[in-house]
Amino acid sequence: MLAAQGHSGESSHEDQDGHSAEAGHDSGLEHSYCGSHEENGEYNPVKTVMEHIADANEFHVWKGVHIPLPVFLYAPGQGWTTGLSSMFDHGHKAVDGYVLNHGRVNRVADPAFPEGEVHIDGILHRTETVEKGGKEKEADVYYACYEGQVYKLDKPSTVDGGFLGGGITSFYDFSITKNVFSMILASLLLIWLFSAVARGYEKNEHKAPSGVQSFMEVFFVFIRDEVTKPMIGEKHYERFQPFIMTLFFFIMFINLMGLVPFFPGGANITGNLAVTFTLAIFTFLVTNLNGKKDYWEHIFWMPGIPAWVKVILTPVEVLSLFIKPFSLMIRLFANISAGHIIILSLIGLVFLFGNNGQHVGGAAGGAVIGGLFTAFMNLIELLVALLQAFIFAILSASYIGAAVEEHGHHDEAHEGAH
Repeated sequence: MLAAQGHSGESSHEDQDGHSAEAGHDSGLEHSYCGSHEENGEYNPVKTVMEHIADANEFHVWKGVHIPLPVFLYAPGQGWTTGLSSMFDHGHKAVDGYVLNHGRVNRVADPAFPEGEVHIDGILHRTETVEKGGKEKEADVYYACYEGQVYKLDKPSTVDGGFLGGGITSFYDFSITKNVFSMILASLLLIWLFSAVARGYEKNEHKAPSGVQSFMEVFFVFIRDEVTKPMIGEKHYERFQPFIMTLFFFIMFINLMGLVPFFPGGANITGNLAVTFTLAIFTFLVTNLNGKKDYWEHIFWMPGIPAWVKVILTPVEVLSLFIKPFSLMIRLFANISAGHIIILSLIGLVFLFGNNGQHVGGAAGGAVIGGLFTAFMNLIELLVALLQAFIFAILSASYIGAAVEEHGHHDEAHEGAH
């Protein structure tokens, strides 16, 4: 409870939808800070940008207009709770202890909180000093306000083990979130597109390509001639061509969809570490499961060099197994996230120059300046979307090429000895 934390002397700050206030010490005062969860208040650029690039359990179309998504929630000892995210009435209702907090489902872990569907007064945000790993640090903590009382909220469990600030909490969220929905949509579009192209090749066999087939053939030939053949080699490239093509087109599609500022676009998919981590894991598995004897020999006991050098090189080579996919994950995540953050920051100039609507002239100036720079950045982002898909594909192909390459220096060294 906030009152107990206040008496302990713990430093904290709190706000309700952007408004700051001092901590209360009784339930009536606490309740006064829990207004309804409205989308208004002072513009907070950092908070707004970070909320927009984060994943969510609904699409935010416009002020007060949201497109709900299916939610599948599981809490040990409580079981499953399913439905649409609209059942939370955008933060006004709690269902089985779950609430919607700025687009994401959180849970009240306190058993004193009522079960079923109840109306809540709002979500309270506090910045509290917490102890983690023997060190004190400030963290964002959220509370649900219900009948004059506040109840601490848990975020969904994550598999990062606390490395990125997450970990196992009181519940698991298996919902179709905004990112998941966009990835499913991109996959369906790719299946439809490639099916149409395949039908075109069957229909126009031994003829010049036409329609969408001719448009896509440029990409197919480019990936084959500039990525898979030179990186993997003539002997093995056809075996890995589908994997590299899938990586390239999937990343390109979801990057381009992220540039569309309205539904069903706008999701920051490759700006999510879970997505880039999964893509990098695929490359890691395909590379190492297809590694030849020469590949593993060059990692664990490189031939042709003194033994004392091998002792130094072997740990480096083993580390490189993991550093390569890690670099793939971070590069894609950082480039796409940075682009989205810059564009959202430029759009935010409208509210900063306009002082939250108090100065129309400032808002107009911010709209002109921000609009021009945003248009320029969108062109840059279009290039980045294509370039990052190409870089991920060509680096994956180079890793696979190194794994399946058959070296000839053993035989040469052997012949030289004779």
